[in-house]
Amino acid sequence: MASFEDGYWWSNDGLRLHYRDYPGSAGCPPILCIPGLTRNARDFEGVAERLAGQYRVICVELRGRGESAYAKDPMTYVPLTYVQEIDRLIDELKLDRLIAFGTSLGGIVSMLLASTEPKRFAGVLLNDVGPVIERKGLDRIRGYVGKPGAWPTWVHAARALAETNADVYPDYELEDWLRMAKRLYRLNAQGRIVPDYDSKIAEPFRLPGGEAGVDLWPALDAMRSVPVQIIRGELSDVLGTDTVAQMKKRLDDARVTTVPGVGHTPTLEETQAVRAIDRFLAAVSGEVAA
Repeated sequence: MASFEDGYWWSNDGLRLHYRDYPGSAGCPPILCIPGLTRNARDFEGVAERLAGQYRVICVELRGRGESAYAKDPMTYVPLTYVQEIDRLIDELKLDRLIAFGTSLGGIVSMLLASTEPKRFAGVLLNDVGPVIERKGLDRIRGYVGKPGAWPTWVHAARALAETNADVYPDYELEDWLRMAKRLYRLNAQGRIVPDYDSKIAEPFRLPGGEAGVDLWPALDAMRSVPVQIIRGELSDVLGTDTVAQMKKRLDDARVTTVPGVGHTPTLEETQAVRAIDRFLAAVSGEVAA
């Protein structure tokens, strides 16, 4: 496993937030990884371990997830708050030129960040997300986010994941579900396996418009000049093909890769995603693709 250092920074309202910092070459732009709604820094373990060394990879944990502190006010669990906090981290780490990898909610945050300072971003990877979130996917996510769960063993947790996500990853075996469970859940003080996030993140998300909070098409237009890699799961119920087509038209340099046989979201460890990431990084890092 690639080594990393734990880093921390503070939000405007006094929360200590956490990130993993994998070292890499100073000759390549660092990669800032922003996870999805119920995810944490472990969601990018496979990506970071593969790219670290050549690239510095910084995997953040949004407030209320993983080792980041939980918010007193659940209505701060919204994209604009996350944008302010990630922007503060970018300034603290003096990341003058970077690449953003955003999965789902992390992709929304990446779009908003890149729209405000497009020249700061060498490239943005959007993992199964765009300016329009399909209603079917929204309803499915609202159906599970924030619901309590506790399991006696990792196998029980993995089987519970399999029951609720079989349509998303139809080819997964128990080993795959176990790996996912260990990224999504944690062992609590009572020895139970529980979700590794504050259940109150669901409160603003359940409000109309709470998934983004703003119209994202102007944000996409504002980052028109930024190279973008769009990754879409073939079975996705969140990112529609019509939205992808519109995104490609409105961006100057957009590449689209479909990962077969998975829904929302690809892990970015699939063969098609790995190849797309390597080509994208080679292009935006000024290297020659093999």
